[in-house]
Amino acid sequence: MQSQDVAQRHAAASTGAPGPAVDVEQAEAALVEHYPRLVRLAYLVLPAGLPRGRRVLTAHALVQRALPRGRRPAPVIPAQSPGRNTDPGYALVRLEVVRTALEAGRPLKLTAWPRRAQLPSLFPQVWGLRLFPRSGGPDELALDQRLAALSGPARAAYALRGLEQLPDGDVRRILRTAGVEQADGALADANGVPAEYPLLDSAEFDPCALQARPTDLMRRRRHTKAALAAAAAVAVCGALVTLPGGGWGADGAAAPVYAQNPAAQAALDPAQLTKVPAGAWKTAARTDFSAWPARGALTGDTALLRRALAVWARPGGTVRVSATPGTQTGGPAGPPQLLYAGDVDAARVVIFHDGLRIARYAEPKDGTAGAALDFARVDGASGAEADALVLGRSDGNTRYLTAPWVTKVAERDLLKPTSGAMDLGLTDGVAAPLAGSALQQGSCTSWNVLQLTDAQGVHLATDLGELVPALLTSGRPGHTEDASGAQALRDWAPFACSLSAERSAGVRTVNAWAFAEQPLPDGSGSGSWVCTRAETWRGDGAVSLAQFRTPGSRYGAVAAKGSDVTACGPRDPHVLAGVLWKSGAGHWYLLAAGGRDTASVRATGGVTASARGALLTARAEQGARADLTGTLTDGSGISGLR
Repeated sequence: MQSQDVAQRHAAASTGAPGPAVDVEQAEAALVEHYPRLVRLAYLVLPAGLPRGRRVLTAHALVQRALPRGRRPAPVIPAQSPGRNTDPGYALVRLEVVRTALEAGRPLKLTAWPRRAQLPSLFPQVWGLRLFPRSGGPDELALDQRLAALSGPARAAYALRGLEQLPDGDVRRILRTAGVEQADGALADANGVPAEYPLLDSAEFDPCALQARPTDLMRRRRHTKAALAAAAAVAVCGALVTLPGGGWGADGAAAPVYAQNPAAQAALDPAQLTKVPAGAWKTAARTDFSAWPARGALTGDTALLRRALAVWARPGGTVRVSATPGTQTGGPAGPPQLLYAGDVDAARVVIFHDGLRIARYAEPKDGTAGAALDFARVDGASGAEADALVLGRSDGNTRYLTAPWVTKVAERDLLKPTSGAMDLGLTDGVAAPLAGSALQQGSCTSWNVLQLTDAQGVHLATDLGELVPALLTSGRPGHTEDASGAQALRDWAPFACSLSAERSAGVRTVNAWAFAEQPLPDGSGSGSWVCTRAETWRGDGAVSLAQFRTPGSRYGAVAAKGSDVTACGPRDPHVLAGVLWKSGAGHWYLLAAGGRDTASVRATGGVTASARGALLTARAEQGARADLTGTLTDGSGISGLR
């Protein structure tokens, strides 16, 4: 009988006729027998943006509502192998699961009534527990993230291919029957995810093998509904009432509470803050911000810490919020680490670290009006990158908080490489104010940097208007060293003012590489070529500047600039750049230079010339534009930085 039914369905598929009729009992038998697989299919098709608990319950609800109300023809999907795919009842239920799961992922529209699948399910419901699948390994997590980026039809196509082992023709037919107009596009999008189909059978995607955790136990222990209403009223009134003139409520300048759950409450509880003991860094495995102790005279001020945490989670409309590019400004996922709480000039300052970000809260000493919240990325910071943070800026000066392993702090003018460094002193990790350069206006007559001494050596860092100063290095990319040496200081001096172009860009490090010296054609000396490269905390947005300085000039000039390029970086420690230069006699020349591993240089366009080696000098017209190409000693090509 089974082979006869399969033959009938193949014949129906070839002629376009409907499949055999399926009654409710037959569909129910198929649903019960294959319930775990159907729920897994629904879970995979549902949007990954749903909370995992709701996604689980919705998947179960869609499968349980998949029974037909009467006899219905089964969809014609040719069977690939004996088993569930040959059961018309299973094919009918599977189609309904796919159709409703796709509907559940569509956004609600004001112009149309919502479908039942788009509304939260009434059943099943689990009271007092949160249910979610068991976590898989890194492969399963990576696959879940890739599937989350697909559209609903594309996820359905991937699941039908991998979970149901259907060929593309059958997948296309199911999607079209389920109402997908662009079935071919869904299949094409699914091709963008690696065919790791065995992972679909893992616990990560099994809504039937669940973990259970309690919901809010404290709320459930309240005795009466009247007590709940009274507590809510007190909380709302407390959030709205402030003292006259300053906003000194419990949460200060924070917005009203809009959510209550244990994780959020723990993150806002000053008693839950991580406070590292003062000497823990001496035996810590890493020298990063996680080893910093909590310092400052106000680390025990519970009211201040609560206001700072509340504003972080819910900044009010009057709070000034700033963040370096690529830094999230959302509230903490859990209790953060306290680094500092104290008075800094005319403000109270609190600094937190949540493992990925530094958050700095500041409020005036006489109230909370004008509170500020600043963020900076510090993921992966270690060693010298975690040596200092900006506590505050006032009257053109910058005050720093340093790591506990920093033994000395000094101020140095980067434009004067032969001048000494002025000791700033340290008091409980806080340095005396440093005359800042990040916000100076007009001509660049000095560029003061922070010189930090620790067990690893002497490091230079510069304030670029952010919470974390940028580390300065020198040397060939991939073999850089601290910029505190005599030669490094001489290399940096003519080009220090170019650091102003990197303000507020999320810069992590800036390296200066003196890659060439080029004799000038009029015999007046040699020009210096230096490539400075600013790397960011977020990874993209790196900027490389090729700069040229002639003898007697105090500053270098930018000859070429490249954004989001690998030139002058550790991945591509090569550079080629050119500049038009006017001699004292009024003649114009094209000067081009590459690194020491450049075998030849060629100019085309406005200037046509070539030269062996890393240097090219050619007569040119004023305003001429040339395209530069070169060959490296290993035979590979290189283009001019632009």
